[in-house]
Amino acid sequence: MAQIVVLYNTDFDEEQSKQTPDLTSVRDSAKAIAVALHESGHTVELTGVHGVEVYAVLERLHRARPDLLFNLCESMDNDARNEPTFAGLLDLFKIPYTGADLLALASCLHKHRTKEILTAHHVPTPAYRLLRTDADLAGLAFDRPWFVKLAHEDASLGITEANVCRTPAALAARTRELWAEFREPVLAEHYIEGREVNVTVFGWRESLEVLPLHEIDFAAMPSDRPRIVSYAAKWDESHVDYAGTKPVPVQNLAPAVAADIERVAKAAFRAVDLRDYGRVDLRVDAAGTPWVIDVNPNPDISPDAGVARAAAAAGMPYPKMVARIAELALARYRS
Repeated sequence: MAQIVVLYNTDFDEEQSKQTPDLTSVRDSAKAIAVALHESGHTVELTGVHGVEVYAVLERLHRARPDLLFNLCESMDNDARNEPTFAGLLDLFKIPYTGADLLALASCLHKHRTKEILTAHHVPTPAYRLLRTDADLAGLAFDRPWFVKLAHEDASLGITEANVCRTPAALAARTRELWAEFREPVLAEHYIEGREVNVTVFGWRESLEVLPLHEIDFAAMPSDRPRIVSYAAKWDESHVDYAGTKPVPVQNLAPAVAADIERVAKAAFRAVDLRDYGRVDLRVDAAGTPWVIDVNPNPDISPDAGVARAAAAAGMPYPKMVARIAELALARYRS
């Protein structure tokens, strides 16, 4: 059994929590992970970190030399863009840790970079355009709708039904609204009508395991709303989108399509060089072709999150799932 430190960020100021509510769950997730590791027989320390105190914490851990740090640091100094920086500091202090490194985290934080990597590795992903100024809006062909999203955010921040744009005017209007509200670039990509499948992958490089596939059930979504996972679908239980987007195990999927989804998800995981665990989100069009729309390093692994649901479907109880992630990280450092 190993000595493991579960480290999480504690920068939960009120304004940051309003902007990114998933940060408020980090503490509870860290506690659940610590309990799971303890139940699996590991010696566990639970530690929070905030701001410049990170240096003192890392110096202490460097001296203590734990076998592994379970990295749940999603932000530093109230800024989620510092998540990759923290992973870089762990490398600098030579502290072994779970999950993605600086380069993978940074690549996924800048969604157009993820698209460039996927394209370079011949992983199918919708055509895209990074929109920074009005000049970038020019020349977009509308042979199909476009979907717009913030270039550096997750948790569906900024996504409403208006993000599915079927005319140049709609795309320009929604893009300018996002620029004004969030002060960051917007990624536009071809909108893929079809099923949305979430693929949880464990492992590293050539040794990958795909957990049972899940998808978003849009059956309860009103017919006049697009089949997307909006911000309200994740965070507003009173909203129609929340009721209309239920994650469920995939059913009635042709074996060949399921195999293709798994192949593409593994290719995306490898292309970005994720480690230990991750989630790849895809849309599957009417022809059965899977298209990668998002790659998620270090996804939420709290007991009620999608990764835990996929693990349970594979017959992996929560403590076993958490221990499995730790085992994969430990084996990677020992290889």
